[in-house]
Amino acid sequence: MKNQIPVKKNEEYIVEIIDNGFEGEGIAKIDGYTTFIPGAIKGEKCKILILKTTASHAFAKIVEVIETSPIRKEVDCKTYQRCGGCSLRHIQYEATLEMKQNMVQNLVNKTLAKPVVVEKTIGMEQPYYYRNKAQYPVGVDKTGNPIVGIFAQRTHEIIPMEHCFIQNPISEILSKVILTYIKEKHIEVYDEEKRKGLIRHIVIKIGVKTKQVMCVLVVNGEKIPQEQRLVEFLLQEFQENPTLKDYQLKTVVKNVNTKNTNVILGEKNVILYGEGYIEDQLGEYIFKISPMSFYQTNPRQTEVLYQNAIEFAELKGNEVLLDLYCGIGTIGIFASKKAKKVYGIEIVPDAIRDANENAKLNHIENIEFLCGDVEITLEKVLAKSGTPDVVFVDPPRRGLDNTTIENMLKVQPAKIIYISCNPATMVRDLKLLEEKYTIKKIQPVDMFPFTSHVECVSVLKLK
Repeated sequence: MKNQIPVKKNEEYIVEIIDNGFEGEGIAKIDGYTTFIPGAIKGEKCKILILKTTASHAFAKIVEVIETSPIRKEVDCKTYQRCGGCSLRHIQYEATLEMKQNMVQNLVNKTLAKPVVVEKTIGMEQPYYYRNKAQYPVGVDKTGNPIVGIFAQRTHEIIPMEHCFIQNPISEILSKVILTYIKEKHIEVYDEEKRKGLIRHIVIKIGVKTKQVMCVLVVNGEKIPQEQRLVEFLLQEFQENPTLKDYQLKTVVKNVNTKNTNVILGEKNVILYGEGYIEDQLGEYIFKISPMSFYQTNPRQTEVLYQNAIEFAELKGNEVLLDLYCGIGTIGIFASKKAKKVYGIEIVPDAIRDANENAKLNHIENIEFLCGDVEITLEKVLAKSGTPDVVFVDPPRRGLDNTTIENMLKVQPAKIIYISCNPATMVRDLKLLEEKYTIKKIQPVDMFPFTSHVECVSVLKLK
């Protein structure tokens, strides 16, 4: 006989929260049956309502917090419950850092053969308004009026913005200015259900130190009515709007995306104003950022992350470095001053173009970037470089592929510095490398305050 599920949908229960999960959600057990409750904190007693049950677990929502955790705080954001952009605003910031450290530690304890003590998470001094890139969907509300905002969690319903505490305020102001223009000029906005209309997204990138702004209008078509009038209108706003005055509108780009897809940017970019890129400064280096290239979303913490990664590599100046998944070359350029030669590999052609430009811009001559899939291109680089002394890897969320791991185990660099935005895949990969490498250190860095995400730097030394 199958085990009976001890809870019923739409019924209320009183539970003790015994832990927090990977996304910050509270975890309770009802007769041994796991229940996930967003917004609940370990140590609290809550009355909950069961929303959904499966064979192994249930999802519930808080009806009432009966006993409150001392780390709970008043939520300062009006759209917090629905947005999903950050999931930990109800918890004091210092406590979120400890939660992230514990989350990484739990993964390490479960997975690795040899225990490693995860360092305390490095937090941000000012954990607000840190995101330098915003992607706002444009659509219609229930009455058919144009609207710009953010998608409600796990839906495609657009919620209007009500002062976001993690985005750069310039992004919000600029998107609202564009919405005003769209309404005044009766420009059609995209209706996702009908797949009709023109303006789909507004993407804004900001150089935090240079105060340069890029505005990308993603359109379901080739032409925006009166494109140049729009550019003139935006330039005038940057001169007259007191909040925008300190910033420079460096470029306006039209991005064409006519596909029925969740991917925001299409493949074609048309420059309407400026040169199609902005610059920002990280440490002592200048970086060019184009619409398609990846650049870390929190540059202040990126400096902290990279400085730690390079410090952990203990470079003497005569090493050959490999920078895998190098993006626009940030970490390779950061490390170049302390190395003999750096090779970077990246699959996105636009990013490699930017990486080469960035090397030129910063007068760095001991770095070489190659475009291609890491699995395939790595072998070409190894033929040139021989065994590298240090390999930096900063893979996407899915982590390293098996071929890259096999190559590392074959090539055996003295050190691997693994930078990760997903502790689960990082720990999985460390387990595969553990046979030949000692994991010396795992350092979490809070790149995304008040969200459940955490970046880590792991240091591996050849046994």
